[in-house]
Amino acid sequence: MSGNPQIATWLISKRVQIEAVMNSRLGPAAPGPAAAETEVLRRFRSFAAASLRSGTTREPALDGIRAHERRVNALLTAWAEAAEEVAGDHAGAVKNALAPLITHFRAALRNTHGNRRSSGAPRGNRRAVISAIDRIADAFLALDTDNGAIVDANPAAGALLGVPRDALLGVPAMGFVPRASHESWWTELDSMTEGADSRRFDSFLEDRSGLPIPVDCTMTRFATRGRTLALVLIRARPLTP
Repeated sequence: MSGNPQIATWLISKRVQIEAVMNSRLGPAAPGPAAAETEVLRRFRSFAAASLRSGTTREPALDGIRAHERRVNALLTAWAEAAEEVAGDHAGAVKNALAPLITHFRAALRNTHGNRRSSGAPRGNRRAVISAIDRIADAFLALDTDNGAIVDANPAAGALLGVPRDALLGVPAMGFVPRASHESWWTELDSMTEGADSRRFDSFLEDRSGLPIPVDCTMTRFATRGRTLALVLIRARPLTP
């Protein structure tokens, strides 16, 4: 790769602004200060700056990293797109400089022992029940009934909430539920832990900007790998005045 010390310096000097743009785009799906994904993004920024300064692709420091690979990949894309937005007229140069570094970083992350362990079972096993849901028009979320975290989602759910699908993984679903509806959603999740049959209910969600979305939901219980999931099929309703 060719070096570009100017972009390296720019990435470091604009890191706060880039993160602010990324977080605004992700809303409740933005990684928190103490999240493993935040540390991954910090290490990517250091790796990118060092590589651009030297003109050689350095090996990223990934010891001890335990993060969800699909979510990290989505966040790397979101960070790069935020950097391009901040760069304005120089977005093309920033994109060209970052693209090979992101590819290299993703490959290195995939091969780390810690990340392989944290990724859980192979993809085919992990998503065997819900892979077909990716092809339907309605939004779909798989929620951990113990903590309300989003275990999986389909592209339609990402489109409904205004966030890339994989960026939703591991995020508390209540971040996309209006506070007034939290109790009713927890009631529905609790019913799944008690072995309830499928349930239908009307409720509201919020997209990344806080815009309310009236929805019809069908929630089904699914027990797997020592935990209970709530599989939620979501259809948006018209927003009435």
